[in-house]
Formats: sequence, C-alpha cells, structure tokens
Amino acid sequence: MAAETLSKLHAAVRDVPDFPKTGIIFKDITPILKDGALFRASVDIFLHQLRNKRIDKIVGIDARGFLFGSAVAYELGIGFVPLRKKGRLPYRTESARYSLEYGEAEMELHIDAIEHGEKVVL
Repeated sequence: MAAETLSKLHAAVRDVPDFPKTGIIFKDITPILKDGALFRASVDIFLHQLRNKRIDKIVGIDARGFLFGSAVAYELGIGFVPLRKKGRLPYRTESARYSLEYGEAEMELHIDAIEHGEKVVL
C-alpha cells in the first residue's frame, strides 16, 4: 500500500470532540465510507494482510466492524460473524464484558457462529 494512500485514509478520519460523551474524541470514519476509492483502499489493506492465511471467519465488532469485516469476508469467500451489543441478536448467545474510557459494556455473538477449531480474525 502506497504511503500516499495511507496518508489519505488517515486524513479522512474526522475527530468529533465530546461524542458520545464529554471528554471523548470520536473517530468518524464516514468520510472514508462515502469515498469509493478510500473505502476500497481500506478493505484492500485487510486483504493484503489476510489473503494467504487460513481463516474460516471474520468477526466484525458492532457496528463499524460490520462495514469492513463483511467486505473482507466477501472478498475472501469466507463467513462473517457479527459481534453485537448485548440484546441485539435474536438467537442464543455467548457474551463478554469489557471496559471503555467512559464505562463498561457487553458484547454477544450467537453460540453457533464459530465452530470449535475454526480460525477467526477479529
């Protein structure tokens, strides 16, 4: 990946102060998503790292991870697993709690989303 492209990707990410809470600087990626060339370049970065690896699934973290993860999984011809905020998945789930700068949260995935022994990229 050319340094110029990486520089353009970095420059496209917009800082939004005090979102979602005071004191947090949110990294807004929508400028990348609206630009076809930048969105493709961002997906290509993942593909460059993953194309020759044995991977069974891509796990995308709610919600930005869905955008990039599903595109990468599609290109690799493998499955995509959404890792969602608690209470957003309709089937039985496994969950894990984690800490953020501004509190704690819990994420879930379906219990049958990943089989024993499968290799995943998060």
